[in-house]
Amino acid sequence: MLWSPSAKRVESSQLSAFMKALNTEFNLNLKNYADLHAFSVGKKDLFWKFLISYFGVAYEGSLDPALLEEGFENYTWFSNVKINSAENLLKNGKADAVALNFQHESKRTRKITYKELRTEVKALQTYLKSVMKKGDVLAAYMPNIPETAISMLAASSMGGVFTSTSCDFGIEGVLDRFGQSEPKVLVAAVGYEYGEKYFDLQEKLAEIEKRIPSLEKIILVDFLGRGYELSKFSKAVDYKEIIAKNMSDDKIEFTRVPFAHPQYIMYSSGTTGKPKCIVHSQGGTLLQLIKEMGLHCDMTAEKKILYFTTCGWMMWNWLMGGLYSGGTVVLYEGSPATPSPEYFFNVIEREGVNIFGTSPKFLKALEDTHAKFKDYPTLETILSTGSPLLPEQYDFVYNNIKKDVLLGSISGGTDIVSCFMLACPILPVYRGEIQCRGLGMDVKALDENGKSVVGVEGELVCAQTFPSRPIYFLNDANKEKIKAAYFDQIPGVWTHGDFVKVTEHGGVIVYGRSDATLNPGGVRIGTAEIYRQTEGLAFILDSLCVGRPVEGDVEVVLFVKLKANEELTLERKKQIKDLIKKNTTPRHVPREIYVVKDIPYTRSGKKVELAVARVLAKKPVTNLEALTNPESLEEYYQYQA
Repeated sequence: MLWSPSAKRVESSQLSAFMKALNTEFNLNLKNYADLHAFSVGKKDLFWKFLISYFGVAYEGSLDPALLEEGFENYTWFSNVKINSAENLLKNGKADAVALNFQHESKRTRKITYKELRTEVKALQTYLKSVMKKGDVLAAYMPNIPETAISMLAASSMGGVFTSTSCDFGIEGVLDRFGQSEPKVLVAAVGYEYGEKYFDLQEKLAEIEKRIPSLEKIILVDFLGRGYELSKFSKAVDYKEIIAKNMSDDKIEFTRVPFAHPQYIMYSSGTTGKPKCIVHSQGGTLLQLIKEMGLHCDMTAEKKILYFTTCGWMMWNWLMGGLYSGGTVVLYEGSPATPSPEYFFNVIEREGVNIFGTSPKFLKALEDTHAKFKDYPTLETILSTGSPLLPEQYDFVYNNIKKDVLLGSISGGTDIVSCFMLACPILPVYRGEIQCRGLGMDVKALDENGKSVVGVEGELVCAQTFPSRPIYFLNDANKEKIKAAYFDQIPGVWTHGDFVKVTEHGGVIVYGRSDATLNPGGVRIGTAEIYRQTEGLAFILDSLCVGRPVEGDVEVVLFVKLKANEELTLERKKQIKDLIKKNTTPRHVPREIYVVKDIPYTRSGKKVELAVARVLAKKPVTNLEALTNPESLEEYYQYQA
């Protein structure tokens, strides 16, 4: 155990208050998180209805029936409810409270109160009503700036559907996504800065405008004030002019839509083909994020949350859920290491951030660069996602950043725009473990016989339905894609594709993706087990482990990226193999270890094990736009089977 909450923190948490209210309402005797979780999955209809009531969600209609199920794959939540997510996200903040706190790597800042946010959303909504209607799609090709959040809220307020990608995607990557979602309106930045370098997007946008037939308008955002040539576009209007022309004191008119009305179109990583277009509902997404922000993260009106993310990662959509609390969402745009990693933490200190979210990759970079840290008196929770958080990284946080902090590894994904396992303010933190399974999420680890197991590794499944399941995939009329993605592998449950272990005290350890799980001699091995060993070695900067087919079996192959001026000698190869054998099993030991110049990553910071495995197996790798460094794959071809 590395940390446990004080009695004061437990008692003052929203989760404790929620549990007490639940006990009173239903004459229960729930004493701890395990009891609460058991109730939330055993009486899921009562749990979600009570959550709506407890948090004061605005809706119309009846909460009965909470759930209509016709087999595990077909269900309808709250079929008699109409709701609007933007109405709910904007309703709780006090007029003069800061809703959005924008921080840029260049030290530009902007703070927007809830009153100002509502006014700007209303102005943009007024314009959008002239070019799109309920159910139409608004796409954002944007940095993590206030205008992106405003665009999402304006579209959602009128029953529109929002989709986004980050500005570092190339033309083909944008078209692979927006070409499928067919937006009527595109909100786009004319340029952005990253690492003190300016990237002009005008030529890209002009090409995108020509190649998406559904587009009727492009709203251009010049947030850096660099200027642009409107004559390059045939359908463009200026964001600031729209807002100025449509400003008024009128209140926003919210269009309440059925609970299952589309809210977001999200995209799979697309490393093996065109991205799947995953559609999430207004109601389901809202409820899940209210639950996670309020109960699991303990976000309140007095707190500030910052998650380092781009608009091409589901964590941006997740972060927007923080607005429901009436608290402050801090938007950071730019490189977290510009001009130095310390600057990012200076923002945390200066702005009084309470909940900070990051990734294992960033924490590793902080460790490698020997970043210097100060005291962060307001910082109470650090969240991490994107890949498994290694035990050594738990040590790094508690030994270097802050001792009295909840370090919450969280895990879920684009598929559910939320988490299966995440943080809990009333539970201790154990080294290398996610604290708990989410409320309302019937998460289990199944062995090869389909039996739920504790203390041994298995396939992550969710055994019951939940509100934030995707409502459908685009271009999937027969539901074949969505069935193949989640339901075909193990009938009667949602199979998520992670290899995990549920621990004796209710935590979860994630060993990696199932499709990247190594299987030498028929024994399943999670890649994270190997990374735990290699990333503790001083001469290794990064590593990637995959299986390479050989004579009807698979052999473990390890690729390492070395730190500057280091070499992989025979002695060091032996050191790596001995360390892996000592701390895992002989089957984990790689057959070969190769030095590479770079490790491929997705744009959301995940190692691309599957693409490298396909290279080694002589299978095609398509849609390289999904990678942040696609050129890195070239050197892996020489190691094919």
